[in-house]
Parts: sequence; C-alpha cells; structure tokens
Amino acid sequence: MQGTKNLTQGPINRQLFNLAMPIMATSFIQMAYSLTDMAWVGRLGSEAVAAVGAVGILTWMSGSIALLNKVGAEVSVGQSIGARSEEDARSFASHNITIALIIAVCWGAVLFLFAHPILRIFELKADITAHAVTYLRIVSTGLPFVFLSAAFTGIYNAAGRSKTPFYISGTGLVMNIILDPLFIFGFGWGTVGAALATWLSEATVFGIFVYQLRRRDDLFGGFPFLTRLKKRYTRRIFKLGLPVATLNTLFAFVNMFLSRTASEQGGHIGLMAFTTGGQIEAITWNTSQGFSTALSTFIAQNYAAGRTSRVKQAWRTTMWMTGVFGTICTLAFIFYGSEIFSVFVPEAEAYRVGGDYLRIDGYSQVFMMLEITMQGVFYGLGRTVPPAVVSIGCNYMRIPAALFLVHMGMGVDAIWWAVCGTTIAKGIILTTWFLIIKRKIL
Repeated sequence: MQGTKNLTQGPINRQLFNLAMPIMATSFIQMAYSLTDMAWVGRLGSEAVAAVGAVGILTWMSGSIALLNKVGAEVSVGQSIGARSEEDARSFASHNITIALIIAVCWGAVLFLFAHPILRIFELKADITAHAVTYLRIVSTGLPFVFLSAAFTGIYNAAGRSKTPFYISGTGLVMNIILDPLFIFGFGWGTVGAALATWLSEATVFGIFVYQLRRRDDLFGGFPFLTRLKKRYTRRIFKLGLPVATLNTLFAFVNMFLSRTASEQGGHIGLMAFTTGGQIEAITWNTSQGFSTALSTFIAQNYAAGRTSRVKQAWRTTMWMTGVFGTICTLAFIFYGSEIFSVFVPEAEAYRVGGDYLRIDGYSQVFMMLEITMQGVFYGLGRTVPPAVVSIGCNYMRIPAALFLVHMGMGVDAIWWAVCGTTIAKGIILTTWFLIIKRKIL
C-alpha cells in the first residue's frame, strides 16, 4: 500500500524498536513543551507555577479528548492497512481529521468563554487565578492545531512512519525552547509569554504537518483533510477512540478534584507539587506510551492479517523493555525525588513537598508502565473497552481514598498515597484481564 510499511513480516524486535523510538521521542517532545514552560516559569516563583499548573490540568484534559482521533486513526487506519484496503485507509484518515477539527473548535470555545468560572474550582488567590485565566484563553485558541496534529500523528503511526511526527514535533519543541526565555524574560511578558510561545510552536507543528502531507508525502495515494461524515466510518472511529478519550478525560476530571484537595490541604504549594510532579512523572508515562502505541500499531496490522504468533511475541518483548525502564524510574523517584523536583522549581519548600510526591508515587511506576503497555495490546486488538473500565474505576477510587486518608490526618500526602495505590491496582487488574482472555482470542 502506497506510503506505508508492512509490519506483518520481518524481525519483530527490530520493527517494534524502530517504531517505538520515534513515537516515544515524539511523546517526550510533547511532554517537553510543558516541562520547558515549567522550568522557565519556575524562575518566576511557585505562584506562577501554580497558575500554569492549574491550566495544565485543562490542557491535559484537552489532550485526552484529542486521543479520540489519535487512537481512532492509529487503529482504524492501521487495521485497514493490515487488511490491504487502501480506500478504507483514506476514508478513515479524512474522517479522523474532520472530527478532530469539529471537536477542537467546540471545546476551545468552552474553555475560552468559561475560563474564569472553571479556574475558580481550584480556589487559588485572586491574582493567581487572573494569571491562569489569561494563560488559558491564549492556549485555548490553539487547540485546533493540537487536535489536528494529534490526528496527523495517528495517521503516520498507523502507516508505520512514526519518524515523521517525531521530526515535526521536534521542530516545534526547539522553537518553544527558544521563544520561552525570550518571551517570559526578554520581553517581560511572564506567564503570558509562556502561553504565546506554546501557541506559536503548536501552530508551526500544524503547518509543517499540512505541508508534509500535501507537498512531500503521498499516503494512500492522497486523501482530503475534510470530508462529509459517513455513518460507517464515524461510528467505527468513535467505537475505537471514544473509550480511550473518555477514560483519559475522566482521569483529568479526577485530577481536577485532587488538585483542589491539594490546594485545600497545602495551599498553592500543594497544587504546584501535584501538577508539576505529574509533569515530571510523565517521563515514565510517555516512555511506556511510546512502546504502547508502537505495540498497538504492530498488533493492529498483524492481528488483522491473522499473524497471532507475532502478536504474542511482540507483547512479551514490550513487557520486558518497559519493565526495565519502569524499575529505573522507580529507583530515581524514590531516592532522588527532591533533587529532580528542584530542577524545575528551586524554592526549598516547593521541592521538599514535590520531592515527597515523587518519592511516594515512585513505588507505582513499574505498575503504571504495565498498565499502559497492556492498553496498547487491547487497542491493537480493537478491544478498547477493558482498559477504559479498569482505568475509570480505579481512577475514581482515588477520590474516596484521598478523602479517607485526609480524614485520617495525613494532610497533602494523603493524595500522593491515593494516587500510588490506585496506579498499582490498575496495572495488576488489566494484566490479569488480558491473561484470562488471551487463549480465547490469540
């Protein structure tokens, strides 16, 4: 099939590694947007970090919604390629892009118009909330760039060409790294400068994707970006992508509640520790997500082609690789949490509380990687409901668990332990679920 890679033949380990590395690097680049902002904003003080962190929960929610079309493209287009149906691949690609644009415009409008009442949820001081409102309104206008770039990335990943999104996203990161200090300190724009730097970088990434697809690449013989939606393709995309987007969006809602609880228990320092700690923890999350996405694409093609032995071998290989990295992250967070946190926010009180977050959450890193790897297996098989059930159930258990531990007098540490315990549970439950059904489907 034109412009795609066939993953149903050849050395499994090499194919997985070659597919995973660019995806993982792209995930790191997307994470680095936020970490770059945090690192520079951290020099303005913990209150500025709290303002950006509050918005970070909402941008995370936006990214979760964008997964509907990223995962929808990866699986629907990937399975079409595996089934050797170029017409379906083109149609699924066009439908994913069209749906992504519609959702982005609607969601961006909600965040822009209701920025102030939404951010009042975190109960921050008035001046911190005012900075957060301005920041949110700027980044919300850039959401169409984010959603469409996610859909483009999913299409390239499904085609086995994960290096292209890596190079494009890398260009945006370099631009963000250059603009952040210039806008924040050079022009004296503070948090507004951080928002503008991110907006311009996201717009640049979107523009390069459009150029690449229209002028350089010829995936599936070419396809329109926008199309009249047809029920067959739209229903399939929502069936594949909606459970993933739902579980991640509901996860973000849980984190909004926990962020408010962290603010109640520890003030803006508590909120800052939770949001910034989550950004740092994304090092583990994005690594496992890279392997998970590669595994999903690999399994989608091979499962559709009936190559079940390659599916099982790919699963074992990926489990081994993510397990090793998860162990390394666990040890780093437990023993060097405060030192790692201080790189981003150098205030003593901030990195003390943040270090406690990383130390406690460090115990769950291996299980987090286990859960996300298993998500890739289920997604590639076209079974996106089991990961959603496990994730939504355990994530919502964080709320009563955190409230109970707060009632027991554990303060802000109660939230950290609730997050750690439920993450461990997710990894164990989802892996057990797959082992139970493996013989029936493979």
